[in-house]
Amino acid sequence: MLIAGKDLRRSVRDRSAIMTAVVAPLVLAFILSSVLGDASTTLNAEFAVVDQDGGEVSQRFVGQVLESLTDQGVTITEVDSPDEARRMAEDGEVAAALVLPSGLSDAVQSFQEAEITIIANPESSVGVQIAESVAGGFAAELNSVRLSISTVLAGRGEPATVETVQELQSEAVSSSTPIGVEEQAAGSRQFDGNTFFAAGISVFFLFFTAQIGAVSLLQERKEGTLARLVAAPVARSSVVGAKAIYSFVLGALSMAILIVASHFLMSARWGDPLAVAVLVLSAVFAAMGLQSLVTTLAKTDEQAAGYGAIVGVTLGMLGGTFFPLSQAPGLMAQLSFVAPHAWIMDGLGELSGGAGTLADVLPAIAALLLFGMITGALAFVRSRSLVVA
Repeated sequence: MLIAGKDLRRSVRDRSAIMTAVVAPLVLAFILSSVLGDASTTLNAEFAVVDQDGGEVSQRFVGQVLESLTDQGVTITEVDSPDEARRMAEDGEVAAALVLPSGLSDAVQSFQEAEITIIANPESSVGVQIAESVAGGFAAELNSVRLSISTVLAGRGEPATVETVQELQSEAVSSSTPIGVEEQAAGSRQFDGNTFFAAGISVFFLFFTAQIGAVSLLQERKEGTLARLVAAPVARSSVVGAKAIYSFVLGALSMAILIVASHFLMSARWGDPLAVAVLVLSAVFAAMGLQSLVTTLAKTDEQAAGYGAIVGVTLGMLGGTFFPLSQAPGLMAQLSFVAPHAWIMDGLGELSGGAGTLADVLPAIAALLLFGMITGALAFVRSRSLVVA
């Protein structure tokens, strides 16, 4: 305990340890959540619209279809000419521009061909896809109305006069949809944008923080202080155990600080405090075991830091700390659970929505404890050979 306390006091004075354990992950998570945290709930795009038609169809597209997107983070800017819209798209002022040509409404109402032109910002592929989807959906709606009118006229054997078409159009547009689609979630056990980045970055950096204790063993051997400990009446197992306690406490403290700070600074939602605490402590145990084992494979502290970085980054990417595992291919999603990161993220995701309990994350906790016991036992056996006079 004295050795572990000494190492913890040194970490408080060591700015690099504080940067790795708290400052860097918190800053990075805040930046990512600020830029991408609302991407799952809002579109965050700006469109320019040129209405050269001014007719009933174009007014419905601008006033109803596009305006309905403003609640989802889309900004609509009306401009006077296609040239101005093209300039805005080229300069990156808008994600895309939509041009409604003159005569659009007349062409639709008289069963003639019509088109909506989309001018794409080459640097905003997502915004262009949104614009294409919106315009395509509106075109599909118009085509369905046209098909309905054509079917009615064919059944009546009447000519397609402008008056008849307009009357049937009004009926078709005002009629209710026979089938609707309603989305219902099977549960709320999933991350929101802010919580995902807070959790992912915290877990990613945890595996760097958990290595600090093991690396300090190599540092002390290089500096000569380890030889003094061995010469004193201190068992080698006590030295190794002190480094383990140091790593565990440092990792647990860093995760606790990040969880509390992200809750207040980023509105991150973590769920049941007891379940989160047990899961986090299991995660620290697994991270400490893995990185301690990696450290014992190195001969110097610099080499150990390099090995740890390779393992941390690789398993962090594989374990879904930077992107949801649901977006990965099927094989990759299954393979990801080789990494303890995936179990941690899966458990935190279960709790994040507020519906998850300790019982829901018991499989993740068991996997992390097993992972930590196996790697930690191997690391303990190998690290004893490092503690020599």
